[in-house]
Amino acid sequence: MKRTLILVRHGKSSWEEKGLTDRARPLAEQGLRDAPLMGRRLAHDKVRPDLILSSPACRALSTANIIAEVLGYRPEEIMTDERLYGADVRTLMEVMGELGDELRCVMLFGHDPEFTDLAHRFSGRITRMPTCAVARFTFDAPSWSAAASQTPLTAVLDYPKKG
Repeated sequence: MKRTLILVRHGKSSWEEKGLTDRARPLAEQGLRDAPLMGRRLAHDKVRPDLILSSPACRALSTANIIAEVLGYRPEEIMTDERLYGADVRTLMEVMGELGDELRCVMLFGHDPEFTDLAHRFSGRITRMPTCAVARFTFDAPSWSAAASQTPLTAVLDYPKKG
């Protein structure tokens, strides 16, 4: 069965408001411009996620909400998972392995360097995920846990300044 994993690094965050915790930092103007752009690119490719799972950090969840809206995915159906904030590759792979096998396309929204590390694990060609980057992997696997240990059939990286 074909399964698509889409990793989305949150949009550019703002550092303007002093005293905010890291989790509370919002998107900067650039992030607010880049997220709908990347959503439109995904919509153009007819991406239809069965599940959107986000880090609970404000900038990640805001990016998820913006892209979800562009894709016609109801923002209130976005799930959060604490493990997507400050996780290592092993933890991200555990999250992936726990996904329901009925899901064919899953989008995860999170942070760097963890998402770059996971993307690099699946494709050695991906060495950096800029803000609002989208890494898309397709697997032929009977389950998400099996997919987590496979080399993907395809690996594509897109980001706002790519063109």
